[in-house]
Amino acid sequence: MGVAVMISAYVIPGVSVSGFWVAIIAAVILSIMNFVIKPILVLFTLPINIMTLGLFTFIINAVMVLLVSSIVPGFVVSGLLSAILFSVILSIVNGFLGMISE
Repeated sequence: MGVAVMISAYVIPGVSVSGFWVAIIAAVILSIMNFVIKPILVLFTLPINIMTLGLFTFIINAVMVLLVSSIVPGFVVSGLLSAILFSVILSIVNGFLGMISE
């Protein structure tokens, strides 16, 4: 997943990663936060998520990315739009890399 973070940061202009180890640390922390905090946020925002037909999940993913960017030094995300684009590109790259590795 560190490679996916590096590729996604290279593609999105508002995201920068200072090195490969920073990308690995950001990927690990993002995975842990997605496992622990994201389900709680999805549960609390379920009514708005239902009203937007699931599109609010993009905002939740962006918030997770922004939280990781505030925790990990060397991983910088400039704003909400960059975080949304980063999470979408990260999902696409992860899917592609998963397909290749099988």
